[in-house]
Amino acid sequence: MNNKVRKVLRIDASMRRAGSVSRALTDAFVATLPDTEVVTRDLAETRLPQIDEAWIGANFTPADDRTDEQTAVLALSDELVAELRSADTIVIGVPVYNFGVPAALKAWVDLVARAGETFRYTESGPVGLLENKKVVLLLASGGVGVDSPADFVTPYLRQVLGFIGITDVEVIAADGLATDPSKLDAARNAIEQRLAA
Repeated sequence: MNNKVRKVLRIDASMRRAGSVSRALTDAFVATLPDTEVVTRDLAETRLPQIDEAWIGANFTPADDRTDEQTAVLALSDELVAELRSADTIVIGVPVYNFGVPAALKAWVDLVARAGETFRYTESGPVGLLENKKVVLLLASGGVGVDSPADFVTPYLRQVLGFIGITDVEVIAADGLATDPSKLDAARNAIEQRLAA
């Protein structure tokens, strides 16, 4: 019997707290995980900065050559990368905003997709460095169906996660809720069935 405590990184990308479907799904999902240590990164509380010239300059400066100021500029990014490295499973609650991911989640991606940290370049192309991890995307949308022509969220996140080495990506969606509210119950049932399995 494996008594190892799994480490879960929970990321909430919704800017809503009350009434957020993606947060409700993430709550339900995390509640089903036994023997877990959960670290929560709430992107509505952690106001992530957009990368700028100072950040880019610091990122492309070798670690041993960085000034104290450059080290400080990268401190939050380093913290986010460390959270990813230490997690076995990453659970992301993501609403669809205007056909794409919330700006805060895009900012998170920009801060964790770092050459030499989460991927590296080789002669045959980039190689992701975050292996043996699983991501569960808990997606909520009013009108966009997962993997429909208007879905720019799940393909984007699969691409980004694969780029940094995470190819085991599961999607549980409450999509198209504006026209079919029963999709929320279907998503909750999928979470319960996953636990039973």
